[in-house]
Amino acid sequence: MGLFMKIDIISVVPDLLQSPFAHSIMKRAKDKGLLEVNIYNLRDYTTYARAQVDDYQFGGGAGMVMMIEPLVNAIESLQQNTTYDDVIFLTPDGNTFDQPMANQLSLKNNLLLICGHYKGIDQRVRDHFITKEISIGDYVLSGGELAAAVMVDAIGRLIPGVLNNETSALTDSFQDNLLSPPVYTRPEELRGWKVPDILLSGNHAKIEAWREEQSLQRTKERRPDLLDDKH
Repeated sequence: MGLFMKIDIISVVPDLLQSPFAHSIMKRAKDKGLLEVNIYNLRDYTTYARAQVDDYQFGGGAGMVMMIEPLVNAIESLQQNTTYDDVIFLTPDGNTFDQPMANQLSLKNNLLLICGHYKGIDQRVRDHFITKEISIGDYVLSGGELAAAVMVDAIGRLIPGVLNNETSALTDSFQDNLLSPPVYTRPEELRGWKVPDILLSGNHAKIEAWREEQSLQRTKERRPDLLDDKH
């Protein structure tokens, strides 16, 4: 796994992406020089009047479509300086983003994310430039910016050195197709609500066995679809 990742994002409304990367773990990743996130305004790459980047769709119908020329100009301009491992279009009809996909993408060095808007982008961009199409869920957002923020956070936290505890990401929900077990911290008792005795026992083998059992039970109850034949 590489120790540095660059993620470039093309957006019509880049201001939407300023805050998510300026705080918490993503800020730490950038400050440590482990993650570089660059946001590019699609309107800077159009030759049309009034910075136009969308137009009516051929054949009629409601909704505007992101034009091919500004997107091609932006992609090819960025490709002059960076060889991307993947050019990703964020779209509701893409493959559903999950933890295994985050793990896979975290192994890359350079990613380009394209945030959709309106009714989407001209199909010719998808045909000739896009290598992956990704959705963060079965619902429609106003644009791909929030989806991009979700993806960058999920991917960036997996880069070695980003989290203070290197094993933390490995025990997150979904890493082994199981949900995480319940967790507790101080105080040991509040209003008669007690922490399970096993967690205070100091017996790490029994604690791990308890956590595994709890993970399996929680997954069976909440997400049985995650379980395979091994469980």
